[in-house]
Amino acid sequence: MQLLDGKKISEDIKNEIAAEVKKMKDNGEKVPHLAAVIVGNDGASLTYVGSKVKACERIGFESTLIKLPSTISETEILKKIEELNQDDNIDGFIVQLPLPEQIDDQKVLMAIDPSKDVDGFHPENFGKMALDMTTFIPATPFGILELLERYNVQTAGKHTVVIGRSHIVGRPMSILMGRKGFPGNSTVTLTHSHTKNISQITTQADIIITALGVPNYLKAEMVKDDAVIIDVGITRVPDETAERGYRITGDVDFANVSKKASYITPVPGGVGPMTIAMLLKNTLLAREQRAMRGQ
Repeated sequence: MQLLDGKKISEDIKNEIAAEVKKMKDNGEKVPHLAAVIVGNDGASLTYVGSKVKACERIGFESTLIKLPSTISETEILKKIEELNQDDNIDGFIVQLPLPEQIDDQKVLMAIDPSKDVDGFHPENFGKMALDMTTFIPATPFGILELLERYNVQTAGKHTVVIGRSHIVGRPMSILMGRKGFPGNSTVTLTHSHTKNISQITTQADIIITALGVPNYLKAEMVKDDAVIIDVGITRVPDETAERGYRITGDVDFANVSKKASYITPVPGGVGPMTIAMLLKNTLLAREQRAMRGQ
């Protein structure tokens, strides 16, 4: 069994991006600028956005954090997005989800300029991804592809089972694993809450990607020997013995499944760190594309 070490690979990627940024600076070029919009005071969102800002500083990006009150109206946030769309200094930006209930998430995502949509959630970018065109791939799926590629995990002709059909992970992964090229060329089964006899499907899988958010859902008896396991789940489980009063747990019963797997991602330290690294990579791509357009 080999660990797919997202912590290590994400550091490698950040170092590669930092080297690119240094070249840009040395050539007197504009460095990438990422903005993040956060609405309200959700603790997990603040921590996540904070880590994105720190990562920007580390690799030499410019970054802007825009904090908006949870009472903001939909009209006001749409106005702020239009300002960011028009701001030539900003190459890419994200709006941290979830948003308060008075705001329609879909409306907000639709308002983002696709050329600055480094989260890859705009329908234009999602459509391009589905058609194998060059575009921004959502950061978590992009990170999974990068892990598979850097560990040279073979995907062609393999049976990939994706558990969960979210727009952020499950659905894009099902498309990407079936695309032409590497990683890809696998035969994909997308499973979800209405799938019957899921164990019969997972025991036939060469690769399992689970993004369900149910702690320890995937048990050893649901997995065949030498399967590749990608665990996107991340749940805080109360634990009085832990210093913070909880521990971070994935969708996979790691202790038992890891004994059967050929490759497996740990939680934490697997897919999580890759998400931020690939968001930075998308921002670098956005900067390069804008430079080519003379912006």
